[in-house]
Amino acid sequence: MLSLLGYAWLSATNKPGQPPSGVEAEAFRPQFALADANGKIRNQSEFAGRHMLVFFGFTNCPDVCPATLAEVASVLDGLGDAASRVQPIFISIDPERDRKLGLAEFTSAFHPAILGLAGDATSTRAAAASFKVFYEREVEAGAGAVSSPGSVAEEEYGMSHSTALYLIDPDGNWVRSYAYRTPASEILADLNERLVR
Repeated sequence: MLSLLGYAWLSATNKPGQPPSGVEAEAFRPQFALADANGKIRNQSEFAGRHMLVFFGFTNCPDVCPATLAEVASVLDGLGDAASRVQPIFISIDPERDRKLGLAEFTSAFHPAILGLAGDATSTRAAAASFKVFYEREVEAGAGAVSSPGSVAEEEYGMSHSTALYLIDPDGNWVRSYAYRTPASEILADLNERLVR
């Protein structure tokens, strides 16, 4: 699995056509159509009128994902009543395994307002492409061969992925991204300024 340095590099490195991390750029409209924990397909249009904070990750992530979701939770708490105007969304890049492990339980452990989504492989790839997010599966060193479907060995893998937190405006336009380890206080200050406009 990538080290923290590797994760940070992915966050700061832009693929062709990817908006630069941590700055505003020309708006585009990312889209997704992914199942929630109850199997209901959710898409960006139902959150019209609210800002969205969107993060792509996976429940087995040892550091980046829990750290980012903890920051999101701090931001929501800091917003107070204004938190109802912001929808945080966690999109699984490892949907099959995350559904087995309990995606809703994972997100709610950080904050009950965080919506976890896990589609199939095709819809996940489409959502990631729309947000210009990179991810890929990595077999961990020493995992060994897979002996049978569902075996322990089959589950011994990690995911490398882009680490930014994405802000979408109430009209559905991409506004900016916050680089990994952006303090919650900075995100909160930015959102508070936008919410009073």
